[in-house]
Amino acid sequence: MKITKYDRRRALDCKLLKKSDTYPSYYKYVVTIGEKDGTIHKQPAYGKDMQGALSRLINKERTVKVEKKLENNTGIIFLSWLLIMGVPAAFFGGSNTPWMLVYTMGTIILVMTLAAIWYHHIKKGE
Repeated sequence: MKITKYDRRRALDCKLLKKSDTYPSYYKYVVTIGEKDGTIHKQPAYGKDMQGALSRLINKERTVKVEKKLENNTGIIFLSWLLIMGVPAAFFGGSNTPWMLVYTMGTIILVMTLAAIWYHHIKKGE
């Protein structure tokens, strides 16, 4: 039985190319990926070992997929902004104190910091 198309995406081959120039403990790999429609392409991945490089490649693709969905659906961004601003008010009450401002801005700063850490983790080694 000859299969010309894949039932899902697969990593067909992964080769070690070189050590990363910017991060000495990371390595550059080239991953050959077979798509569902049967096309094959190569993509670079960075990691301390092959498993780490593949995990980072998958995380990077998931991040890009989420970004594309958020670009097309701004309502989700607005609702999550309202949620982030409203959760501190629900937990700490709607008092008219300066702490309310600290809580609401603190949650936004926390979310932005977590996003920056995530992007740094995804881009590390490149």
